Amino acid sequence: MDQLTMKKQAAQAALAYVKADTIVGVGSGSTVNCFIDALGTMKNQIKGAVAASKHSEELLRKQGIEVFSANDVSSLDIYVDGADEVNPQKMMIKGGGAALTREKIVAALAKKFICIVDSSKQVDVLGSTFALPVEVIPMARSQVARKLVALGGSPEYREGVVTDNGNVILDVYNFKIMNPVEMEKTLNNVAGVVTNGIFALRAADIIIVGTPDGSKIIE
Repeated sequence: MDQLTMKKQAAQAALAYVKADTIVGVGSGSTVNCFIDALGTMKNQIKGAVAASKHSEELLRKQGIEVFSANDVSSLDIYVDGADEVNPQKMMIKGGGAALTREKIVAALAKKFICIVDSSKQVDVLGSTFALPVEVIPMARSQVARKLVALGGSPEYREGVVTDNGNVILDVYNFKIMNPVEMEKTLNNVAGVVTNGIFALRAADIIIVGTPDGSKIIE
């Protein structure tokens, strides 16, 4: 079974958690694009969505789903998003699409975080297969990079990428993240860092994994 089919499986399974007359938190990325397509079949049953990226906003509107700002809501019933890596503790690395800051903001509004992935995203230790994205204020790029090197990482500037917030991304290689909570806090305390792509302080509540044998739910 190909990767896209597994992503679609996980996305379809997430619809079971969408309640009528609610506003749904929606992340970004290729698996979330599949979820937005699936959510379009329920557009007349929900009030709308809060999106974590401008691209997701556009896709939701194309489906006829009303898009709300995060400032319009006090909480969300669920937030559905993908991940670049997820460990057995339901902690994640995200930010391959450079939407990590807005994803953290919308995730923080949600009572339940549902992470949808294909089986290739499962790892034992975060940082094993994917570089850690760090969103940085442009004027602080060099000094943040030096700090990341001091912490044992190998940062690379993601050329030509500007986030929806007007910032830049440093992708940090060679981090094996044994204590994701502490690493997330440490990196977020570096001057000039907006946020980093470790989602450990707000881990997922439910992981839905698309596999060759169908979708698997980890609660």
